[in-house]
Parts: sequence; C-alpha cells; structure tokens
Amino acid sequence: MTKRSPFKYFKTSPEIIRLAVMLYVRFPLSLRNVEDLMHERGIDVSHETIRFWWNRFGPMFASEIRRRRVQHLRAFSRWQWHADEVFVKINGERHYLWRAVDHEGEVLESIVTKRRNKRAALKMLRKLMRRYGQPEVLVTDRFASYRAALRDLGCDHLQSCGRWLNNRVENSHLPFRRRERAMQRFRLMRSLQKFVSVHSSVFNHFNQNRSLSKRDHFKLNRTAALAEWRGLCAA
Repeated sequence: MTKRSPFKYFKTSPEIIRLAVMLYVRFPLSLRNVEDLMHERGIDVSHETIRFWWNRFGPMFASEIRRRRVQHLRAFSRWQWHADEVFVKINGERHYLWRAVDHEGEVLESIVTKRRNKRAALKMLRKLMRRYGQPEVLVTDRFASYRAALRDLGCDHLQSCGRWLNNRVENSHLPFRRRERAMQRFRLMRSLQKFVSVHSSVFNHFNQNRSLSKRDHFKLNRTAALAEWRGLCAA
C-alpha cells in the first residue's frame, strides 16, 4: 500500500516547507527572521504560516530522523553516556530539562520535568534504556537522585562521577540555550518538550563535528545530511 504524503493538501511545495522548518529549528532565528530570509529567496510567506508548518511537520521530520538513527545508536554508541540537567523558566516557574548524550555528543534523550528528584531521574533513565539498551558507563554529576534511580534499576555500578568528566553533556546544552534566547523563552511545558525533542534530532542530523574532521570530509557529510533532509517524509 502506497504511503500517503503528509504534504498532499498543501499548496506550497514540500521543498519550501522543509527549508522553512530547517531554518527555524536549526539556527537561532525567530519566526520573523525566517520570514525575512524566505522573502530574500523570493518566497512570500507569513511568520504565522511558518509557525503552523513547524508545529505540523517538525515532529514528523524529527521522528523520521530518530527512527533512522536509533538502530545505529543501539549497535555502536552504548559504551558511555553522559547525563545532566539544567533549569528552564516557563512563565516564571522553574522547570528542569534533563539531557543524555553519548560519548560523541549525540543527543539521546531530552525530557522536561517540574521536579528535580529521583522520580524525574527514573523517568529519563527508563526511557533511555528502553530505547537504546544499557551503557557500560553512565557519567553524571554528584546529584544524589542519579544514584538512587540507578539503584532502583539495579545499575548503580554503571555510574561514574568526577570533576570535568561531564563536560560533554554540559556543552550540549549550549545550542538549546541559544535557541531559548531567540524564542524569548517558553510559555508551556508541553511546547518546551516538543521543541527540545525536535531540536535534538535536527541537531544530531546536521552536527558534523567540524573541528574533528578534514575539510573535504566535512563538505561531503554536510552535503549528504542536506540531501537526506530534503528527502524526509517523501511519498
């Protein structure tokens, strides 16, 4: 049975929709910034239309990227994970963004919670291990909830703590912080969870570790990532 295209009832071409969503999610731009960039390319579209496209197609694109990468991650990226949490303000209230990355900086999971406790740590670790399996080492800070959650899972022997050991995941918060400033923070916990999930997948897709590869390899990988993006959700 032929899969129905999600772009079927849209007058705008899929290429334009993918470009608008990529610009908004990948770069620290506001909706009006994206509208201006599209206008420079001769495409007249409202920022509210871009908002609708992002809400409609962003999760679809992220889901397809995640589905393509998860098998690879299960097979090759389980030997060391890093976990950390940062606070995020939503309507003046403090919430917590939990993030886990592998040893190469690939974002594995991002979860938003109202509390910073054992229950929240368990929620993230269970979801993480259900999707990717179990690592050989889990690097965390000395926050007691990690040890308590790992003890409940029977994996407390996996934990490793130490000064500067967790810089990998702490650096992974920086792209989100740049986007947070551009978006002037968030108003709903649900919208924050939706955005960080999509942003993580798009970041993984286009992150080529430019400083660690030769220029020729970087150009080939960047071209391949862009070509794969243009084929997302194709019928």
